[in-house]
Amino acid sequence: MSDALYERYKDALRRGHVAASRGRADAALAAYGEAAKLAPDRSLPLVSIGNVLAGIGKHTEAVAAFDAALERVPADEAALRGRADSFVATGDRVRAAETLDRLAAALDANGRTSDALDASRRALELAESRGRRAGVKAMVARVSQSGASSDPGVGETLARALGILEDRVLGRSRLDVEAADPADAVEAPAPGVAEAAPEAPAEPEELVEPEPPPPPPFDPVAATAAVESAAAAGDAVATRELALAAASGLRAAGQLHAAIDVCYQALATSPADPGLHLTLAELYLDLGWRTTAADKLVLLARLAELGDDSETRTRLCAVVSARLSDDPRLVSLCA
Repeated sequence: MSDALYERYKDALRRGHVAASRGRADAALAAYGEAAKLAPDRSLPLVSIGNVLAGIGKHTEAVAAFDAALERVPADEAALRGRADSFVATGDRVRAAETLDRLAAALDANGRTSDALDASRRALELAESRGRRAGVKAMVARVSQSGASSDPGVGETLARALGILEDRVLGRSRLDVEAADPADAVEAPAPGVAEAAPEAPAEPEELVEPEPPPPPPFDPVAATAAVESAAAAGDAVATRELALAAASGLRAAGQLHAAIDVCYQALATSPADPGLHLTLAELYLDLGWRTTAADKLVLLARLAELGDDSETRTRLCAVVSARLSDDPRLVSLCA
């Protein structure tokens, strides 16, 4: 994509985000459609179209948009979540659960086992099956053994998963009770046989505080619109913080080009910010652009040395150690 075409693509996305944030669905769809034509290989415009359509209740059309996005990026987290939510909205619990199964597999493959567990738990709630229950049990064991359960967010995810497993074991649902073998019923005592004394009433169970609701899922449209708004207001600090947060969420969702876009928006007001440049280098590496990433890190290492910025150098060398340990230029800079 040429620089001129890329600028047109970014402008169309920006107009779509602004229109969506203001509730102007028609304008948002037109802008996102323009972006999709300018970059037909990218999933972000199609995911954005799906989100807008779902927001106005056109869930069948939304699923078609999410499916088109998944044809381009099969593991696009935002597309899979949007697809599942649209199926839930139309009452198609089976297809929603199947979509969440795909999401869980993608998250697990990226090392996000806790998030994968939460997706699997939702799938089990929507459509019970032995396979799903076994999958949730296996992931509960893996998350528990990983030591990450001390994290409050992970702990909540584990608690919700264990809760649904216990519900299935203890309740077995009303249908299981109705279908029980009559021979399992308690027989009445024979005539003349004294009944056993009733057991003492059990002590009342201690009241347990309800779990707090889970945090809302990452919304790429809202996140990018927030960056746009902060940049338009000229707030460099807010733009930087929002851009880094948005880039993290977009990267986790597999929307790497969109993550790069928000970093570039923030660089317009904070051109020397090391956090933005480090994030861009990691995104370049995610896309396989090793030379571009290495060149950026070499320049950033020199700037950190000139500015005696030990924190940036430490973070940079961590990236080098993890992902570019075979590049002699960078290894020597971090030696």
